[in-house]
Amino acid sequence: MPFAIPTLPETRALSRDFLAAYLAGGADLPPNSRARVLSDGNAGLAFGAYQFIARLATEFLPDTASAEFLDRWANIFLNGRQAATFSEGSITVTGVEGTFVPVGTLLAGGGASFEVLVQTTVGDTVTPVPIRATTAGTAGNLVAGAALAFTTAIAGVDAAALVVSLSGGVDTESDASLRDRVLERIRKPPMGGDADDYVAWARAVPGVTRAWTSPGELGPGSVTLRFMMDDLRADAGGFPTADDVATVQTYMDERRPVAVQDFIVAAPVPEPIDFTITGLSSNTPGTRTNIAASVATMLREKAAPARAVNGTRVPAQTIYAAWVAEAAMAAVGVDHFDLAMSDHVMPYNGALAVLGEITYA
Repeated sequence: MPFAIPTLPETRALSRDFLAAYLAGGADLPPNSRARVLSDGNAGLAFGAYQFIARLATEFLPDTASAEFLDRWANIFLNGRQAATFSEGSITVTGVEGTFVPVGTLLAGGGASFEVLVQTTVGDTVTPVPIRATTAGTAGNLVAGAALAFTTAIAGVDAAALVVSLSGGVDTESDASLRDRVLERIRKPPMGGDADDYVAWARAVPGVTRAWTSPGELGPGSVTLRFMMDDLRADAGGFPTADDVATVQTYMDERRPVAVQDFIVAAPVPEPIDFTITGLSSNTPGTRTNIAASVATMLREKAAPARAVNGTRVPAQTIYAAWVAEAAMAAVGVDHFDLAMSDHVMPYNGALAVLGEITYA
């Protein structure tokens, strides 16, 4: 039965009644009397203790714990919160041939700073220079062609440099992600290499947000794992790069059971979900944006390539028209509409549904 914490006035009344019961005759406590002041002071302390206990009650379970206590749960059940990682890549510089760009030279741009990793000699054309962000996190991920500038000029080297690639920076794992992993670990304890174990191992890689295990897809004894990096690769719809796949493959190979004959890590293949909406109650740009966002959120929650359910492989998740209609109806500004769409069956095991083209008529 839930315990209702008494309010401060209720706590004061309880304290006064308790003290009055021990006084001669059980008389009321006159206002501003020493006994009443003492009673109210004790009530304030008791009320503070009630609040502290109520706070602890939320901290003692991982589904409601705040960051500090959640980290303790993660240290018990996992290897702790995923730390932020540094973005790495390269830039191109120009200048006088033979000029050195020393190790540790700093550059800045895009709200982040970077350091040169290897001393590089400027050539007669553009010269690639490997660099790494000085601060971990996504702020160091810059698109190709972005401009950086040396913080201290180097004689013989042009001040501006262009990014070839800068990626791999991941922010410290959020409370929501960590909480989800802790709860999954409690609900699905390690089983020596079952389908859920593969998902848990994959999600321990920084940047991985979703993962699916598909047993037997390539024949008996085979395991296929697919994953997404919704935040790190947001500019690519969350789909991992070849380097990301290689990183997860290496990580998983160090943990998976050696008896698995064929283990493949792969990126899902996007399968656009197109549909037509007619008779929209409020056909405005804002409403259309809300519909797209709502359907995209639904797809992130429900879409999945081939995966294991209770240890058995099932096909990639069909996206039902009813799901799309429900998501669109939940969008702000929508009262009614007609949806033209059939249930969308995924064409192959690796397909992952994503929002396609919405046609309004």
